Amino acid sequence: MNAFEFVLPTRIVFGEGVSENLADEIKKMGHARPMIITDKGLINAGIVPKITAALEKANITYKIFDSIEPNPRDITVEKAWEMAKESEVDMLVAIGGGSSMDTAKAVGLLMTHGGTVNDYEGLDQVQRPICDLIAIPTTVGTGSEVTFWSVITDTKRHFKMSIGSPLIAAKLALVDPVLVESLPPSMIAATGMDALTHAIEGYTCKAAEPITDACGIYAIQMIAENIRSAVKGTSKEANANMLLGSLIAGICFGNSDIAGVHCMGEALGGLYDTPHGVAMAVLLPYVMEYNHSADYEKFACVAKALGEKVDGMDAETAARAAVKAVHQLNKDLNIPSLKDLGTKAEDLPELAKRASMNVSVESNPRAVTEADFLDIFQNAYQQ
Repeated sequence: MNAFEFVLPTRIVFGEGVSENLADEIKKMGHARPMIITDKGLINAGIVPKITAALEKANITYKIFDSIEPNPRDITVEKAWEMAKESEVDMLVAIGGGSSMDTAKAVGLLMTHGGTVNDYEGLDQVQRPICDLIAIPTTVGTGSEVTFWSVITDTKRHFKMSIGSPLIAAKLALVDPVLVESLPPSMIAATGMDALTHAIEGYTCKAAEPITDACGIYAIQMIAENIRSAVKGTSKEANANMLLGSLIAGICFGNSDIAGVHCMGEALGGLYDTPHGVAMAVLLPYVMEYNHSADYEKFACVAKALGEKVDGMDAETAARAAVKAVHQLNKDLNIPSLKDLGTKAEDLPELAKRASMNVSVESNPRAVTEADFLDIFQNAYQQ
């Protein structure tokens, strides 16, 4: 067996109502002036005010930065950092989806290192731990509460750059199913497919190892068993299971890697500002079509975890069943097509070029070139 390394720098607290313990957790860390990084939608929905009410009751002074947008930008990180400096905050709290948490990691990086966020693009460019960060997820897809990655859009290049280091991870994740009970169906579908992508790519990529395999296959099964019910709104338990599945998928890919779907989806998001989860969902089955021949046995296991009846099938046939299952899942969840997202045929070569520059290209289970990415984009576009 090959040697491997597994790191989980984040303490996880999962359960109904755990977000109400935020004030106590801040005090345990020895802090008194947190800044909350979130978006206006969560404030208007009453989620953030419910959490901040507990801070006020505990006499904790806080600042709120609420200008987070989908696919967070480097200029947004800079604005949040300016507020943090002016307010002399001593820690960060991220409330929201991946955009809020990725921004918070980047702001924490600047608070402790200075410079610009672009200075730290790539893997292990960070020299020391960022300030304390508590992450509170409000979607069922990102996994960013337990990963040590931050994906930020470079506005000059229109490129989604990745910053990776265990030193930027949240110190604590408060994972509260109550916060995802009323998510709209479209958000559950998109973020849930993002989580499924994390699990499948983390399980099948070249950087996978035994612990990530265990997390990945369990997350695939949990998400597959619950996503349809969660989207239909028929079960609060399904939403809670999706949140847990997303968390476990985050542990999986955070310690292995992502692969071709993210390379392509992040190119799409950088050029068109496409919501990340939707991009993942649209591209996942087409990348699986390309990748499944690299490891029939693993993709056969994916098929079984997705609920496909593969007993008695040879590995190649079972692997193909995984691809068909994801196509069907997208159909059931009303995921749009690549054309529906406004993608232009003349931009496909540029998207392929950008995908080929992604930091995770080498982790894709099958060798993939710019020309291969173009073929996959064209295949998805023609459907």
